[in-house]
Amino acid sequence: MARVHTSSSLLPCLRFASLHRFTSTPLPILNIPQRLYYTPSIYAMARRNLTSKSKTDQVASPADLRFEGPLKIVEYPNPILRAKNKRISTFDDNLKKLAHEMFDIMYKTEGIGLSGPQVGMNVQLMVFNPVGERGEGEEVVLVNPKVVRYSRKIVAYDEGCLSFPGIYADVERPDSIKVDAQDVTGAKFSVSLSGLRARVFQHEFDHLQGILFFDRMSDEVVDSIRMELEKLEKKYEDSTGLPSPEKVIMRRRQTSAVGFGIK
Repeated sequence: MARVHTSSSLLPCLRFASLHRFTSTPLPILNIPQRLYYTPSIYAMARRNLTSKSKTDQVASPADLRFEGPLKIVEYPNPILRAKNKRISTFDDNLKKLAHEMFDIMYKTEGIGLSGPQVGMNVQLMVFNPVGERGEGEEVVLVNPKVVRYSRKIVAYDEGCLSFPGIYADVERPDSIKVDAQDVTGAKFSVSLSGLRARVFQHEFDHLQGILFFDRMSDEVVDSIRMELEKLEKKYEDSTGLPSPEKVIMRRRQTSAVGFGIK
């Protein structure tokens, strides 16, 4: 995610990593003021989504994780952003290097969150630092994340995304969530997130499901940024000589999250 800001303040770009510190120091569980909840029907549906996907999820090979720096941000409507992202099973120095490189480009592009597909890597990896400044705040890496629960409270924020440069609009999301994931060493853990951390995670988690932030917007909000989206579609066509793989005019609103929550 590129940026998230409110009417009163501008927050730097979104980015995620594994909810243990990147230095391997355990990250404490955050206290969430709102009660996490689920109804049997919604929870069962979410679990079915997670289970059905896990049965068919492909595992990333060492070749899928190889890359050459410097990384570059993939912009809409590049089909990489909609491609399936593979689960990671190899936890080695190359994975740590990839996470470091993702942080590097995130800071350079003024972000606070970034996902694998946004740098052309279709794997289940995200990084973030809510402060958005190298040497400040806390760098976090999440590998193979899953949402366990989400809060009743829904909050709207003016979101941006590094893959949609210069575009900002309101997106509604649950204010707090509980997540299961792995760190860069492969260790499993659970963490509760609220506020900005929860929003950053959900934005990047959507990327790992092939969902883009305008998929979550109301028709009225999308209409307010339609011209900007169409400009990115034309930019893609001009630079590649290919027709845009998708058109905002044909979009279908994503009414429920993959594996969690409802809009």
